[in-house]
Amino acid sequence: MLVKQLSVFLENKLGRLAEVTKILGDKDIDISALSVADTTDFGILRLIVNKPEEAELILRENGFAVSCTNVIAIAVIDKPGGLSTVLDILDKVSISIEYMYAFVGKANDQALVILRVESPDKAVEILKKNGIRVLSSNEVYKL
Repeated sequence: MLVKQLSVFLENKLGRLAEVTKILGDKDIDISALSVADTTDFGILRLIVNKPEEAELILRENGFAVSCTNVIAIAVIDKPGGLSTVLDILDKVSISIEYMYAFVGKANDQALVILRVESPDKAVEILKKNGIRVLSSNEVYKL
């Protein structure tokens, strides 16, 4: 139930983000979610793509520093307090969230969210026991 996420180290330089997206697009790799965190000198681009292993290899071959980590993709009821319900479940069992970001789209009136947590396997088990829809990697890569 874990999803592979790529993290790409980018110099804060004109055209670097466009270069990554072009390289992936040219190889028919589809981006379904992304987040950019930046500082003055560099940024970290986090990506969920349909072919993570291939994308990692291609980006490395093109000189980018890339790492791959496991994250959780969940469906959250798209109404006020929907996300709070999920975060409360994890808080009650002392699972810390390192970061999170949303998908581009929705599915069946649910917002799709990516979570990076300290104990992913435990978090998946707890979320599922509490009725939270945890998406499989196959579901995510097809979005």
